[in-house]
Amino acid sequence: APADKVWDLVTDITRIGEFSPETFEAEWIGGATGPAIGARFKGHVKRNGRGPTYWAVCEVTDYQPKTEFGFTVIVGNRRVNNWSYELAQTDSGTDVTESFQLEPTTLNKMYWALAGRFRGKTNHEGMLTTLNRMKAVLEGAS
Repeated sequence: APADKVWDLVTDITRIGEFSPETFEAEWIGGATGPAIGARFKGHVKRNGRGPTYWAVCEVTDYQPKTEFGFTVIVGNRRVNNWSYELAQTDSGTDVTESFQLEPTTLNKMYWALAGRFRGKTNHEGMLTTLNRMKAVLEGAS
């Protein structure tokens, strides 16, 4: 699909429940109504698709229209992990890359050393599911 249609879908956090196997709803908070650097939203997460279920506050960290949308998950006042979508227009549509990176804290390093292989697999599968569901919607609308 064209980059503008992909961009609109990727940055509409209120639709994430249609695509993500873990985050089943999200809403803008603190007066934010859409993506912009510093805008905050909260996502309702069901970890691993089974639980526990919790709200996670996120802040937009990267916003380059039709190119990059990124946000960090915040626990307390600390950034914990970062998610990013990068868009690249091609002759036949738009390539989308979703990525995930933990903040390089001691606690995160210990967590990743113990559970990283499993969480990494879960994240990889979840990202593929999310992107494939978005692709299906976009191709159906094209």
